[in-house]
Amino acid sequence: MDWYIAVGDVQKGPFRLEDLAAQGLRPDSLVWKPGMDRWERAETVEEVRRAVMLSPFAPSPVPAVPVAYETPAPLQGPPPFNPGASNRIAAGLCGVLLGGFGIHKFILGMPAAGVIMLLVSILGGMFTCGMSSAVMGLIGMIEGIIYLTKTEEQFYWQYVVQKRQWF
Repeated sequence: MDWYIAVGDVQKGPFRLEDLAAQGLRPDSLVWKPGMDRWERAETVEEVRRAVMLSPFAPSPVPAVPVAYETPAPLQGPPPFNPGASNRIAAGLCGVLLGGFGIHKFILGMPAAGVIMLLVSILGGMFTCGMSSAVMGLIGMIEGIIYLTKTEEQFYWQYVVQKRQWF
């Protein structure tokens, strides 16, 4: 149960290899499984072709209108949700404990937001007698609490996939 299929711009799965055909698999459908670098057309993946008996020479039906999965987004999109790939706890704890310094932003791969928080805390704190540092600390603490109260999957889709930077 480790195959995923993209139908339009909707990702579905995981499925067993033999169940892909029942999910509307066509030769031009995009498929992915752990270990693959990117989404591939079903007709180009030998394992899928053998399992669901797609002819390598069968032409793909030409859609009447362009479909979303022909754009680069699904091809470069993230792999399906993997609970082990989440930094939710680390980012949440750093947000609560060190929020004003933006460490949690760096953990999430958002260096611009992290630098903004760090500069506002340090440089702004010097000019506002620490008020901007306190505000950044409060923002970081709120963000850390939000991270910790989300489920792993919610956190993954909002902060890892969609790169939501603030709150």
